[in-house]
Amino acid sequence: MRTVYEYEAAAPTGLCFRVAANVECWPDILRHYRRARFLRRDGFATGLLEMAAWRPLGPIPIGWPVWWLSEMHHDVEQHRVIFQHVYGITSGMNVLWEMTPIGADTSRIRVLYEWCGPAWPLIGRLAADWVIGPVFVRAIAKRTLVGVALEAERRHRCR
Repeated sequence: MRTVYEYEAAAPTGLCFRVAANVECWPDILRHYRRARFLRRDGFATGLLEMAAWRPLGPIPIGWPVWWLSEMHHDVEQHRVIFQHVYGITSGMNVLWEMTPIGADTSRIRVLYEWCGPAWPLIGRLAADWVIGPVFVRAIAKRTLVGVALEAERRHRCR
């Protein structure tokens, strides 16, 4: 599974990076996140991170609870945030957030997901490509990307 989502944010690249990298604040700005906390903190935006979210169930106002553990790293100069899922159904998934300037106060936020699927004989890749990726990952990923971008735009307007 290789999936890319992009969003053009009306906010400077550095600000977009700070919002994306400050994952412990995601539950405060993203309603679908239940938890984001470091189990091992090695510095800002670096360490073993526990994340939990609600995967929406269509028009029903409840969600399916999902969670995973990620090793998180970042690159301030390149405006990148990197997650490597190490535990949970998406173990082995790599997620790269990249923020690039496309104008004075406009940025492109790009999120790349790469994953071979769960280690299930014969059906692991099929499960990733047909169910887990498009149903579970997509539902959370798109909402997270847009929510981070909107928060960066809100903060930029409030300056």
